[in-house]
Amino acid sequence: MSIDGWVARGYEPVAEEFQRNFDERADLGAAFAVVADGRVVADLWGGVADPATGTPWRQDTLQLVFSSTKGFVAICLLLLIERGRIDLDAPVSQYWPEFAAAGKADTLVRHLVSHQAGLPGIRLQLEPVDLLDGIRMAELLAAQEPSWPPGSTVCYHPETWGWLNAELIRRVDGRSVGTFFAQEVAQPLALDIWIGLPAAEEPRVSMLRYPSPAPDPPAACAEHIVAAMDNPPVFSDPLMPFFNSRSAHGAEIPASNGIGNARSIARLYGCLASGGEIDGVRLLKPETIELGRTSIVIGPDPCYPEAIHNFGVGFQLQAGPGPYGPVDAYGHGGAGGSVNGVWPAERIGLSYIMNELRDDKNRTDGLFAALHLAHSDAARNS
Repeated sequence: MSIDGWVARGYEPVAEEFQRNFDERADLGAAFAVVADGRVVADLWGGVADPATGTPWRQDTLQLVFSSTKGFVAICLLLLIERGRIDLDAPVSQYWPEFAAAGKADTLVRHLVSHQAGLPGIRLQLEPVDLLDGIRMAELLAAQEPSWPPGSTVCYHPETWGWLNAELIRRVDGRSVGTFFAQEVAQPLALDIWIGLPAAEEPRVSMLRYPSPAPDPPAACAEHIVAAMDNPPVFSDPLMPFFNSRSAHGAEIPASNGIGNARSIARLYGCLASGGEIDGVRLLKPETIELGRTSIVIGPDPCYPEAIHNFGVGFQLQAGPGPYGPVDAYGHGGAGGSVNGVWPAERIGLSYIMNELRDDKNRTDGLFAALHLAHSDAARNS
């Protein structure tokens, strides 16, 4: 299967490695883009966007990126922090009074943004349609007792992180997180990224699927992680009917339904890599970006065996060499293999997105190794 797109001179090995993802690693449909020093050096795509119809992945194809959405929300939080609207050391209830219920009065904003709120799942049994109502989900979380004292444990909040932080943004700013992101981030930077996709863009969205056979669901270690990972069980069908639906695409599910293309996601992270400004448009101050990628908490996750989490303001940081490439890299990955983020020392923003959901790090490890070598060679020869 041939790929399309282009790379800058000297980055040909990146295109070759992307081709190997289809020839040797069975990628279905995918895109990979890189912005270095504010300049696009790779913009690649290939494969099939819809396996049912055989529709090819095109230059303008969009992809739902699951938890990579959390990185977009993190940037919204940082904008409000920079403007003095949110204080990391303030109680959440200062902005959202109802959140003080059930023993959460001392929960700080820094706990909320770094997966330390003790609310990794909703205990009330949910139906898929419930996920479309983020305000109701926030109300349920505000009333719920935490699973452990807030700030005492880091445990990844797969879906609830989005509703918690989106409600914080709404209480502070008045706009929904999708509207805030569109007006304050996507529009100024001319990005094809949405949290809540307009109906007119729906025909461009690639279809998600699991490989055959579908992977087993994550092992649950306790009641609270059952609620986090399998309530409701929207990940159980290989054809992903919920996350492939128009209703899920059009809603704001701010932990998991961001939709965009690799070109735009790499541009967004490329802006952070360049100190918060790209093509004359300033998004954030350098010191705010530094705050965002400064570790708030690092430690083992009791709900995910062998996981060591390192979180800043919403961003996933690395505790050592990890899925983002260099040790100082950060960003946010998504279920099934998407990886999006920043290589600060190299001033690189990058995005790998795909539509077949499988935990196969070889797809990104090879790309990142080729990129690192090509970029290092280009720097030496410049």
